[in-house]
Amino acid sequence: MAAELHLVKLCVGAESIADLQAWQSSRIKAGYVPLTHVTRMWPRRSNELLDGGSLYWVIKGVVLVRQSILGFDPHTGDDGIERCGIVLDPELVRTRAQPRRPFQGWRYLKGTDAPNDLTDQSTEDLPPTLAAELSAIGVR
Repeated sequence: MAAELHLVKLCVGAESIADLQAWQSSRIKAGYVPLTHVTRMWPRRSNELLDGGSLYWVIKGVVLVRQSILGFDPHTGDDGIERCGIVLDPELVRTRAQPRRPFQGWRYLKGTDAPNDLTDQSTEDLPPTLAAELSAIGVR
């Protein structure tokens, strides 16, 4: 059964899935384990997200990949403010391309609205706009 609730977030600074993967790999190699993405707000529906939810990444205006959410950890910044650390499975799962308008922070994503995983997990990185166009016509 698919999860009922997920998060969607902009992947700021990444041009491709390969960029996201390289950045996360460098974090892991530097000893930042478990892989955690720190965000300002703590999800009020965190228990629902832990029931199989994922973080869907928007790269260049298109959802292209997701990571399973493994947990949430408090993270205190250098400024003393407590934030939310979203603990992620390091595996990147490519999804059907789904265009997204810009937004700040993260948003909840209903399971019924989440893009399906791609069955062809090729290593080829298509430009996000091309992936979205192909998905719109049912090719990818």
